Amino acid sequence: KIGGIAMKLFNRVLLHLSVGIVMVLTLWAVCFYYAMMDEVNDEVDDSLEDYSEWIIMRSLAGEELPSNNVGTNNQFYLKEVSREYAMLHPSVCYKDSMIYISEKKETEPARILTTLFRDSEEQYYQLDVFVPTIEKADLRESIFFLILWLYVALLLAILLINVWVFRKSMKPLYRLLEWLSRNRLGMKKEPLDNDTSTTEFRQLNEAVKNYSEHSENVYDQQKQFIGNASHEMQTPLAVCLNRIEMLMEDEALTEGHLNELAKMHQTLEYATRLNKSLLLLSKIENHQYAEVKEMCLNELVGVYLDDYQEVYSHKNITCSMNVKAPFKVRMNETMGGVLVTNLLKNAYIHNVDGGRIEIEANDDSLVFRNTGEPEPLDANRLFERFYQGKKREGSTGLGLAIARTICSEYHLKLDYRCYNSMHEFIIYR
Repeated sequence: KIGGIAMKLFNRVLLHLSVGIVMVLTLWAVCFYYAMMDEVNDEVDDSLEDYSEWIIMRSLAGEELPSNNVGTNNQFYLKEVSREYAMLHPSVCYKDSMIYISEKKETEPARILTTLFRDSEEQYYQLDVFVPTIEKADLRESIFFLILWLYVALLLAILLINVWVFRKSMKPLYRLLEWLSRNRLGMKKEPLDNDTSTTEFRQLNEAVKNYSEHSENVYDQQKQFIGNASHEMQTPLAVCLNRIEMLMEDEALTEGHLNELAKMHQTLEYATRLNKSLLLLSKIENHQYAEVKEMCLNELVGVYLDDYQEVYSHKNITCSMNVKAPFKVRMNETMGGVLVTNLLKNAYIHNVDGGRIEIEANDDSLVFRNTGEPEPLDANRLFERFYQGKKREGSTGLGLAIARTICSEYHLKLDYRCYNSMHEFIIYR
C-alpha cells in the first residue's frame, strides 16, 4: 500500500518510472538549455573578439578607423585612458549591460567586450566593442520553448513506450491472475493456457499449478475425512444417547446421578447436531444434492414459520411476512428447506424477548430481519464455520456457514447488514 491505498503493480511501476524519467529529463533539459546558451554566448564573444582585434590593429597601424556604426550589429567606442586606470582594470572583460543606441535613441541590452591596450608611445586606450542582444533574447526564448516542447514530447513518448512494453511483457502474469480468479476449490478447473518464453513466468506457472493441485488434493481429502468421520460417528453417538436415556429411567439413581446424566445427554445431543451439520456440509460440497427444480423460497418459509413460532412462543416474538413478489429459484428441495430453516432459526435464537422478525420477498431477493443486540455483528467473520459472536445455547456455529454454502452451490449470494437496530440477512441473485 502507498498512503494506505492499494495500488496495482502496473500503476506502481508506471509511477516509479514516471518519477525517474521526469527527474532525468528535467536535468537533461536544464543542462541542454544552459549548454545552448553558453554556445550562443561563445559565438557572440568570438565575433566581438575578431572585431576588437581588427579595430586595435587599424588603430596601432595608424589607419583610419571606421565609423562607430558600419551597418553591422557590432559597434565600438575608443578612448584614451591613463596608465593608472589601465593598471586597475583587467585587460579583457566581457559583460552584459544596457547601452544607449544614439541612432535608435533608445536603450537596449548588449554584450560588451572591453579591451585595454597601449601604442608604441606608451599611451593607453580602452576599446569597448558591443553588439545589441535583442536577437539573442529572442533566440533564448525560442530555444527555451523548443526545449520545453521537446521535453514534453520525449516524456510522453517514453511513458507510452513503457506502458506498451510493460503491458506486453506482463501479459502472462495477467492471464495467470485471471485463471486463478476463475477457479475455486472443489470446482472443475480449466486448463492453464499461458505459454510464455520468459523463464520466470514459466516457473511461476508451474509453481501455481503444483500448488493448486496440492490444495485440491488436500481439500478433497479433508472433505472425504469429514464426511467419513461424521458418518461413522452417527452410530456410536446414537448408541450413547440411548444408553444414557435407559440409565436415566433407573429408579435406583439418586438426584445427583440424574443431573450428571442429564448434562452428559445434553453434551451428546450437541455433538450429534454438530456431527449432522458437518456431514451436511460435506454432502453439499461433494454435490450430492444434484436434483433441482424451480421452487418459491418465500412459500417454503411460510411452511416452516408456524412451527418455529410455536417452538419459540415463550420469547413472545412477533413475526410478519411481506411478499411483494415471489422469490423463485432453481435448487434442491432439501437444500431449500435447510437454507430457510437455518435463517429462521438464527432470527429466533439471536432475537430478544418481545422482539420482532420481518421477512420480505421480492422477485430478486428474500430478506430476514430481526431485532437483537444493538451493536452490529462482525460481518467479516459471521459466515465462518464455528464462529459465534455471543454463545447461544444449542448453537453449533455452523448454521450461517451452511446457509452461505448452499447459496454458493446454487449461484446465490447471502450477505449481512445492520441498520436501525435491525439485523438483516439477504439472499439475492
